[in-house]
Amino acid sequence: MAEEKKPAGKTATKSPAKKPAAKKAPAKKTASPKDTSETRTAKARRAAPLKSGATRAASTNTTNSGDFKERALTKARSAANQGKQHTGNAIENLSKMIEDSARTIDDNVGEKYGNYARSAADAVSSFAEKLNAKEIDEMVEDARGYVRKSPAVAIGAAAVVGFLLSRLIKSGMDDNDA
Repeated sequence: MAEEKKPAGKTATKSPAKKPAAKKAPAKKTASPKDTSETRTAKARRAAPLKSGATRAASTNTTNSGDFKERALTKARSAANQGKQHTGNAIENLSKMIEDSARTIDDNVGEKYGNYARSAADAVSSFAEKLNAKEIDEMVEDARGYVRKSPAVAIGAAAVVGFLLSRLIKSGMDDNDA
């Protein structure tokens, strides 16, 4: 028998082409009964009280929030006016204390230093009068104008006031602990 000779090269065997993966069929949904106009109107009748209640609640909420804002502003103005009155009275009392101490300074240190104390008392008293004469809205506008003119000074003043308040609070806490 004769042998058949195969060429001495690479044997090319072609592998079959891969088939794309089969797509899975989507799960079938169960058929729901069709919405007829009768069932839609029945649903609408049931939802009508809820819709009208929601509409009333939304309009009431808007009215209440506006009323709440007005009440909050009124309370804030009232508190600010009371604070302004207390501050004005405290500054006026400070002026009186400085004026009273000016007489003692005249006797102990000299009239020259007593006059310094009197001028300081006058300056404090005029500040108290200006504070009592202004309304809160005017004071807020003055503060805004000052901050616009010199924001660096305003930030520095806020930092100093914050520092002083923290020291006062801390000293108050230390007194309570002892």
